[in-house]
Amino acid sequence: MPKHYRPAGKKKEGNAARYITRSQAVKYLQVSLSVFRRLCIFKGVFPRDPKKKVKGNHHTYYHMKDILFLKHEPLLDKFREMRAYEKKVKKAVSKKNKDLAERLLTRKPTYTLDMLIRERYPKFIDALRDLDDCLTMVHLFAALPAIERENIRAERIHNCRGLSLEWQAYISRTHKLRKAFISVKGIYYQAEVEGQKVTWLTPHALQQVMPQDVDYKIMLTFLEFYETLLGFVNLRLYHSIKLKYPPILDPRLKALAADLYALTRYADAKDRTIGANNEESELRLAQLQDQLPANEPGALMHLVENVEDDNEDDEETKACKTLFQNKTFFLGREVPRESLLFVITAFGGVVSWDGDGAPFEESNQDINYQIVDRPTQSHRFISRDYIQPQWVFDCINARIILPTEDYMVGKVLPPHLSPFVDNEAEGYVPEYAETIKRLQAAARKEILPMPGGEHEDLENAQSLLAEGVIDRTEAKVAAEKKQKMALQEKQYHQELKKEMEGMQYAPDRNIDDVKNDSEENTDMSPQQLVKDDENMTMVSMSRKKRRLYEAMKISQGRKKANVETLETRKKNLKKNKKVTSD
Repeated sequence: MPKHYRPAGKKKEGNAARYITRSQAVKYLQVSLSVFRRLCIFKGVFPRDPKKKVKGNHHTYYHMKDILFLKHEPLLDKFREMRAYEKKVKKAVSKKNKDLAERLLTRKPTYTLDMLIRERYPKFIDALRDLDDCLTMVHLFAALPAIERENIRAERIHNCRGLSLEWQAYISRTHKLRKAFISVKGIYYQAEVEGQKVTWLTPHALQQVMPQDVDYKIMLTFLEFYETLLGFVNLRLYHSIKLKYPPILDPRLKALAADLYALTRYADAKDRTIGANNEESELRLAQLQDQLPANEPGALMHLVENVEDDNEDDEETKACKTLFQNKTFFLGREVPRESLLFVITAFGGVVSWDGDGAPFEESNQDINYQIVDRPTQSHRFISRDYIQPQWVFDCINARIILPTEDYMVGKVLPPHLSPFVDNEAEGYVPEYAETIKRLQAAARKEILPMPGGEHEDLENAQSLLAEGVIDRTEAKVAAEKKQKMALQEKQYHQELKKEMEGMQYAPDRNIDDVKNDSEENTDMSPQQLVKDDENMTMVSMSRKKRRLYEAMKISQGRKKANVETLETRKKNLKKNKKVTSD
């Protein structure tokens, strides 16, 4: 009898009982493949990769416990009920029974995903950790056109836009935005909400191209879940700052500017009492009268100025809140209005724009900066600076007000550095990053060390080499300096001794011998130290850890090669600039 023979009636064991293929799961649940996909997306069930694939490598496997989890889902019964309903409508239409078909269309079964949100995210912090893809997807569909053939309807686009703007209004009101970066894909944002860093991507305000190789049905299924999730998150966040959800909208601004934020500030109670005829609206406006902002832009809903949060702001939030404080901006027609409006107000600035519904005109004398992107202007005001949009993003990433000379209209902009990259860890610090670092130190009234003086520790050169703080050449130079200083000190003491005895000093020949011996020792000691450490570590490692260590060495070599390439490019650029200037 073979070793792994299993009789026909015996229970399965191992991976054969633990995993199931997708076709077997669809047959087991008695649903179609599209319904199975929707159910897996809603419940968060994903395929597995078992070590031993019983049915072969060309199948998709799921865990049996996940399939049993789907089997007892109430949403599965709803999908079956909807399928039966569609068959009834189709049968009534085929029999030309219009009355029955119309009556059935008015009783279409519906479902909600509220209980799934409670089930997948038992704590609010869990929902915030899973919000990156949600925000990116919602902001993407908020910028897409409505296409009926792909089942992308206008109502869903408006809903996504409203949810995204409600989220941005909360981030702007609480000053939780931390980073922003403009890339080819879009604009990356990072906010810190209740201690969790949330990063999302918004597309540029351009005409979107709809590729044909994308399955929009699956994306719409994800979007259906993400809409419900973001709605719950916005509700909780708005209630945390003592605001009603959904917020009150200004229909005048919403009708004037469809490209502006759908959310608006609360209007002045005196201006709204004429249109508020019923008692309920008058009572609501009277309650909100003391919390209404006076001179803030209408596109971003800076909801309440005098709301006292339960938790005090931390130092970073205070720095973000006061970065553009008492600064007034005016946006031109050609700049990305929504992005700048969101970013500037999140850092304490006041914004207006060129168009209908703006809080103040371009001729206002309180404007400090006018953001434009055209080389020529019809008229200029002397009391303000005309700058390009990149200045705003560089300022918020550096947390200081940068000089505007390099960002003037018509000038070549400095490099737009990503705040998501750690230059120290990468091993290469761009030149403009060093300039910003000096400006930050000057703003904090600090004194930076001299360039190249960070690791001038002659006493602990070998320890720094062993710890990886400095490389081999630096350790060698430091050891040579230390030996030269020791020889000079010894020679100085001998001179003092001879002078005190009244004898004429003659240089000792042994010093040169000692010097030569010490140079040989210094040449060998750093290299020998590194080799000994590597040999000891490699001997004591297991095979798995040794391969991991080798992979780390390879990645460090690649990083070092990239740094050397960037350094050579920088040197070539400097040489070309000198040649062109001469």
